[in-house]
Amino acid sequence: MTEKNKTNSWWVYLLRCNDNSLYAGVTTDISRRIDEHNNSKLGAKYTRARRPVSLAYLEEANNKSTACQREYQIRHLTKLKKEQLVSKYSQTLEV
Repeated sequence: MTEKNKTNSWWVYLLRCNDNSLYAGVTTDISRRIDEHNNSKLGAKYTRARRPVSLAYLEEANNKSTACQREYQIRHLTKLKKEQLVSKYSQTLEV
């Protein structure tokens, strides 16, 4: 069994870019993915031009399909709705 097959959790995330924009993505390893966005060519072309990035929002999904569907929904939200999502997420971290 490969390392990739051991994980059951998929994550939908929003990154805050250096220009204050938000980038949505999915992964099974959020720490690795943020590192890739900040430090390697494996990061998305969008984030490579807007480094450094930081985690703004994280949501667990049951499988890849669900994660991708949720990412699609988030990407189509207005900037205001995305910021509201980030704000609610930040408030839950403070509690």
